[in-house]
Amino acid sequence: MDVGVIKVAEDKDFENLKVLIDNHNGWNLDYDKSTIKVWTKNLEGTNFKMLKIKALFSEIDPEVIYDVLHDPEYRKVWDQHMIEAKDIGCLNPNNDVGYYSMSCPPPLRNRDFVLQRSWLDLGNEKYILNHSVNHRSYPPREGFVRGTSHLTGYLVRCSTTKGTDFGYISQTDPQGTLPTWLVNKVTQIFGPKMVKNLQKATVGYTEWKQQNNPNWKPWHYPEQITSPRLQIQDCTLTQEELKICENKADPANKKKKKIKKGAM
Repeated sequence: MDVGVIKVAEDKDFENLKVLIDNHNGWNLDYDKSTIKVWTKNLEGTNFKMLKIKALFSEIDPEVIYDVLHDPEYRKVWDQHMIEAKDIGCLNPNNDVGYYSMSCPPPLRNRDFVLQRSWLDLGNEKYILNHSVNHRSYPPREGFVRGTSHLTGYLVRCSTTKGTDFGYISQTDPQGTLPTWLVNKVTQIFGPKMVKNLQKATVGYTEWKQQNNPNWKPWHYPEQITSPRLQIQDCTLTQEELKICENKADPANKKKKKIKKGAM
């Protein structure tokens, strides 16, 4: 799935995610503690490393983790960085487009994303992946830097022992004027923290869901989807529109003398 391209995810897209998670050739193991391992990989054409995390959630069923990753109402409870999340529209019952904004610690500016999300539930294997796209109604906003997800994905599987094998891949460019080394360092720290927060969130989900619209799970039941049908033409921007968005999304594209101190 290429950045900016809107299309229904194919089997090969999910298979690619599985290969990335399971094949460690060319990856550097940077963190190995308890049940969490973190790898990074240098890629041609970019200075930003791809991040991979594998973890064992020994006391949690795959179905619960999958639901936590999907449930937008519960995300408000456990995702401490989320500012706003909106459904923009759906392509079909397993592909949608949404807006997500997140807080960043000072002096960094907050980031936001427009993402196509795709998912596939094969029972023993459950996939979620996303990449950045455009939408005419959601241009870069004042006070935010528009980030780019080249690929972000989750693979949730039954463990061969007990619980869940969790896999995560991310190749994300936060844009802005951040030095590459800092982005890569922060990403390596943020990864394990994200997994630990997710693990903690799953522990309380079942009880929370019982009290909060327990039968509403549109990622399982397509008839519950209320998002409007996505209009592809709204996601296909002209070259002029893309250039305007690029300059708004990344202050570093402007002349150095015009970059304000808070544009990181």
